[in-house]
Amino acid sequence: MGLLQGVLDYGAYKETFTRLADTYRPELDTIADEGVAEIEKSIPDYVRPHDPRYSGVVRTAVEYAIRHWFDMLIDPDLDSGETISFFRALGVGEAREARSMESWQSAARIGTRATIDYITRRNTERGEDLPGAVVGQLTNSVLVYIDILAEAVAAGHAEAGAREVGEFQGRRRRMLELLLDGGERAFKEVRELAAKTGWTLPQTVAVVAVHERDAEPARRPALPSEVLVGLHLAEPCLLVPDPGGPGRRRMLEHGLRGWFAALGPSVPLAEAARSQEWANRALDLARRGHLPDDDLVIAEEHLPTLFIVPHADLVERVAERRLGPLLELRPRQRRVLAETLLACLESGFNATEVAQRLHMHAQTIRYRVRQLEGLLGDEIYHPAQRLELHMVLHGWLALNPTHTDDPS
Repeated sequence: MGLLQGVLDYGAYKETFTRLADTYRPELDTIADEGVAEIEKSIPDYVRPHDPRYSGVVRTAVEYAIRHWFDMLIDPDLDSGETISFFRALGVGEAREARSMESWQSAARIGTRATIDYITRRNTERGEDLPGAVVGQLTNSVLVYIDILAEAVAAGHAEAGAREVGEFQGRRRRMLELLLDGGERAFKEVRELAAKTGWTLPQTVAVVAVHERDAEPARRPALPSEVLVGLHLAEPCLLVPDPGGPGRRRMLEHGLRGWFAALGPSVPLAEAARSQEWANRALDLARRGHLPDDDLVIAEEHLPTLFIVPHADLVERVAERRLGPLLELRPRQRRVLAETLLACLESGFNATEVAQRLHMHAQTIRYRVRQLEGLLGDEIYHPAQRLELHMVLHGWLALNPTHTDDPS
């Protein structure tokens, strides 16, 4: 069934439609020239004086549309599949030229008006007086026809847009995979992909290992475009350029709500895999409850725990030797004293500083230190023992989460 059946009354006016088409088909070049001239005058995007090939595409489209309309005036059953395919492909080209559908729709309106104006003018010159019903049907047929072509162009435009987005995202995913794999040959391809995607190669990067917190899918991380997102990987992660830049940490904390997330150390771009390794370790410990996971976990802030916790059996043995009397206390009491001792070691036993850190009165800290002296003796002050004591406290606290069963 032809596109214009139901729009044109072929039974009553077929002879008139045929005569009109036969009259103006020989003038097709002139009609197309006027249409293109009006389009180029009104829409600068379609003017490329140094690219005659492009101007030829515009003219071909105008000529194609008008010729097919003339053909449909003669043949009510004419198949339009080839024409629809042509204008769908035109939509693909419009998308690749980064022009919106508004530009094409404006061009279509201008070209249509120019065609109708030409035919009206020439009819007047010839003394051709078409019945009002015929004029109405012809005008309506042009509008219906242009709408159909617009749908084909829009479909091609959307298809190309989706394809380009897919290709763009695919290049970014490939770039991330290559950076995590490492190697000089891979880095050469990274440079090529970066140029194609407009990604600026940074001096330093850090990897953020991520995992959904709940069974329900989390919303996609809301992060700037320079962050490469690899949620498709077996070990989902992000690659953050220039991680030491201002506002980077806040940006990650805000954009990764709903995710377990651990930030690896900042490394040169070619060593992204090292950052990923530490980020994965920190994420694993956070998910197992050995590191606080309320906010973004910064791997470098938990180095003792990252080194020690994987060796839990050794931690427990050293803890029994160094913290034996403390471990015999009730769960809550021993944890409170262990946390106090760790804070003291890191603050040089400055009671005021420890009190600020633990949010309590300095006198309370002094009381706890006397308890620790009574349990562990003066060794808590011994410089030679401090590193081992510091590390074992980190490990033991990570391996023994807070107890709430004993309020004392």
